[in-house]
Formats: sequence, C-alpha cells, structure tokens
Amino acid sequence: MTRMKQASGMVALAALGFALPTVAYAQSTGFGSGAGSAMGNAGTGMGSDTASEAPSGKSDRASRRGSRGQGGKRVEVAPYIEVDQIVTAELSPGDDVLTYTQVAVGVDATIQGRNNGASASVRYQRQFGWGRKAGDGDVISGVVRGYATVVPGVTIEAGALASQVNVENGGSALAAGPLSGNGKSTVYSVYAGPSVATRVGDLDVGANYRAGFTKVEQSNASRDLQTGAAADVFDKSVVQSADVQAGFAPGTVLPVGVGVGGSFYQEDISNLDQRARDMQARAMVTVPVSRTVQVVGAIGYEDVEISSRDALRDADGAPIVGSDGRYVTDKSTPRSMAYDVSGLIWDVAVMWRPSRRTSLSAHFGRRYGSTSYGGTLAYAPSDRSQFSVAVYDNVSGFGGQVNRALDQLPDDFEVVRDPITGELRGCVASLDGGNCLSGVLGSVRSSTFRARGISANYSMKFGRMSAGIGAGYDRRKYIAAQNTILAAANGVLDENWWLAAYVGGDLGRDAGWSANVYANWVSSNDPLTGDVAGYGASASYYKMFAPRLRGTLAIGIDGAKYDTPSIDDLWTASALAGLRYTF
Repeated sequence: MTRMKQASGMVALAALGFALPTVAYAQSTGFGSGAGSAMGNAGTGMGSDTASEAPSGKSDRASRRGSRGQGGKRVEVAPYIEVDQIVTAELSPGDDVLTYTQVAVGVDATIQGRNNGASASVRYQRQFGWGRKAGDGDVISGVVRGYATVVPGVTIEAGALASQVNVENGGSALAAGPLSGNGKSTVYSVYAGPSVATRVGDLDVGANYRAGFTKVEQSNASRDLQTGAAADVFDKSVVQSADVQAGFAPGTVLPVGVGVGGSFYQEDISNLDQRARDMQARAMVTVPVSRTVQVVGAIGYEDVEISSRDALRDADGAPIVGSDGRYVTDKSTPRSMAYDVSGLIWDVAVMWRPSRRTSLSAHFGRRYGSTSYGGTLAYAPSDRSQFSVAVYDNVSGFGGQVNRALDQLPDDFEVVRDPITGELRGCVASLDGGNCLSGVLGSVRSSTFRARGISANYSMKFGRMSAGIGAGYDRRKYIAAQNTILAAANGVLDENWWLAAYVGGDLGRDAGWSANVYANWVSSNDPLTGDVAGYGASASYYKMFAPRLRGTLAIGIDGAKYDTPSIDDLWTASALAGLRYTF
C-alpha cells in the first residue's frame, strides 16, 4: 500500500529575550495589519483597533497593556524537564505499532508590567525509537511575542515562531502528526523593530520599522517523500517594512482631521531571487459623524513590483536542482517582471466604537490595480471573554505572511500544545484578539501571491475552565514571471479552510484536563497538486504527585485524507504516559 507522503522536520525558534514594545499611540503595524485599511489614516482621534488609526488615539492593545500594568508587575517563569513513553499505532493504510521514549526540556514564561510585556513557550524534545521502524528525531518548537518601552513614546517589539508542518506534493502543508520529526519540515520566523509616537504641538506623528526573517528547512526524508515539485518549496526570505504618518485630529486645526502618510514594504525571497516591493504615499481626511462613528477618506499613489530570475539550466535546457532540493538560481540572467502595478489608490473607511469593549472598522477601495476591502471587529462582552474577526487583503511571500500573523499575536497568552507531540496547535489561549496562526501555514510554495481571507476567534474563561475556537479561510493567487521556471505557478489558486479549538480546566487543586481539535482543508487548481485534508484530536489528564512533579496521561488521533486515488489516507492513534518536573 502507498504510504502518505509527508514532508516534515523539526522546527526551530530563534531565542529572543523578553525585552520587547508597547506602542503608546496607535499606528499601522510595520508588516501591515492584514485586517486594517490598506491606506492608513492620520488624525482619527478614536483610537480604533485597525491599521487605519493614527497616533492620536491609544489602540486597544496599548490600552490593555496599560491596564495590566496598573496592578503591578507579574513575572512567571517555569522551566521544566519531561520524560514520556509514547505508543503510536497506524490505523490506515498499514498496521504498524511504534514505540518511542521522549525526553523534553522547555520553559513557559509570562512577563507583564506597565512598560513591558512578553509571553513565551519554547520546547526542545528528543525522541528515541524502539525498533528499526521507529526512527530517532529531535524538535524545537515554540512561540515568543513581546514588547518593551525604551523611553516614553519609543518601543521595541519582537516575536518568533518555530513550528512543524507536513509538506505535501505541490507545497500544501498540514499540521505535524505524531510520528518522528525526521520526516517533517521546519518553519522558523522572527521579526523585530521600533515604533515611535510623539506630538509636536497639535500634530501627531508616528513611525515604525520592522525587519523579519523566515526559513523553511526540509530534511532529506521530507524531500524523498515528494516529487520534483519539492523544488518549489519556500526556502527563506528577508522582510523589511516602514511606515510614517502625521496628522491633526478633528477639532484641532480644522473641524475634520487631516493627515499624510507613506509606507514601504519589501520581501526578498531566496528562491530564484524573487522580490516583492510595495511603496505608497497617501493623504487622508477624517470626518466625525457622531461621538462613536467616523468616516475616513484617503487618496494616494502606489507602486507595486514583483520580479525574479530564472533557474540555471543544463546543456539540454533542463532546470538544475541543488543539493537542498530547490532550483539553482541563474545569477547571470536579468530580472523578469511578474507584476508591475502603479497608479492612483483610494480608500473609504468607516470606524465605529460605541464603547471600550467594542470596535468595528470596515474599508473599501482600490489597491493592487483592483478592488480591495477588509476590516476588523473586536468585541469583549466581559473581562473573561473576547471575540474578534479580521478580513485581509495583501501581497507578499510566505515569509511576509507568517511575520504578519506573528505580529498580530497578543503579548499575554498561553500556548496550546498537542499533549503527545508537544507541537503547537494553531491558536494560543488569550483574552486578547488575533490568537491564531493556522491560516498562514496552509501552503509553503516559494512564489509570491496575493492573499485574501478572513479569520475569527472566540475565547473565554468560565469558572475553573478556559476555552477557545478559531476558524478562517485563506485564498492565495500566485504571481510568477513568464518565461521562467516559475511560470507554471502564475495564476495558481490555493485555498485553505482551517479550524482549531481547545478547552481545559482544573479538577480540584492537584489535577486537571485539556482537549483540543484541529482541521485543515487545502485545495488547489494546480494539476500537480491534489486536495488534502488534515484532522486531529487529543485529550489529556494530569495529576500532581508532589508540588513540582506532575504525571500526565494523553491520547490522540491524527489523519490525512487525499482526493488522489494513488495516495492512501493515513490515520494514526497515539497514547502517552509521562512525568514532568518543573523547577
């Protein structure tokens, strides 16, 4: 029987300290809030939670940071060591039963204060297989997100991610399953940068800069499980972005708010020297309609370019694939333009903020040479629950998209992990918005793309329990230059529907439980790529045997279903028994 083709690997996390930024005043994020107005805005005076807002009002995130700091500093750091015994049974297409011993070390940390805050969960684990079929492997996984105020009005913000994925033929990606890490692919991402907000008389001024790096590392085992399409799997990229805005709030120099702004975004992708560059300048007017509603109009100029080089070819004209499984770039060839759009852009946004617990922003306009729309909704009915929705539209590569999602994570969270594999499970547990990363990891093609989609999440605490659910849709239309090896990817559509949920709570003072589920449905119109769906569910129970010693029992099931007849579906069931000592 045909085994499922997995591409995988461990994941690594760049170590970041916890000195990272609170933005004293709202600004559009350096990587571009995929949910906010594409144009940006100055002088709103509302403190809305979107990229449309200006330095004149505090953002929801900044406000929450300030309120948390009022109660004094909170520092929680919990390093641990863990030993587990794991049994994995293949349910389909085979019936192998594999046994592993797993040793892990990690740290979970939260630091929250008036001028700084960060959350982190970083874990390294090593698997030792019993028998010939149970291979050894090691994994680093985790997520870090935080900020630090350098001086009033100046903050530094940073984050990092490490997560495993199974890369399928054609670049589709599913959440990593329970088998050894040698067959999976590694995703690393890190970003950092300063934000500045100040006031010169009545003039509000804000600026920020972000730099990011993302890497997908494929093991030999993961490449062997794919065809030649593995050559188009994303390798690495460097992202830089900057944004500056200046404006007067309504009622200062004029009854309406006025402002100007500019932004720059560039992603350099190593695969065939691809480059995505977006520059824009804009002028904005804010019209107060009522105490809770404002309308913002913006007009400007944008220049967007995407270019690349061709692959190096042998004497017969066939593209050469390097030792890393990816196409070798022909540095001697000139750049080929894949996308070149410049001209007038405009945007109209409506912002509604009836209370500090509710904010809505929706915008419609023209960008990237066509209609563009998006928005955000944030609703917190109480201090123990929150609901948020984001609609986005942007152009970038895989690295830029991961950096954007990481930038939107809250800085006060708990990581949701699979109790058996220790891997991240799509969303973090937090009562702030923007809690999920599942949407950006559904495809790891190297080509740049225009991404449109929606994500929503709801989280709550009730009694001694907490729960959350996230769901979304991500649509990517790829952009590649004609007369190059990437031309076949031009116009390809990848769609990813995703779902992630968790629930857990305490059972008295010395015990507790948790459960989580996830699902991804990935489809493509690429004739070389079939549709694939990934599913998983797990549950765990823990008991404290001593103040620092915890025992855990867990079970889980994971599967992948293919619409390609030649590929069998893969289902596995796993069980774990382990001990953790927290220092």
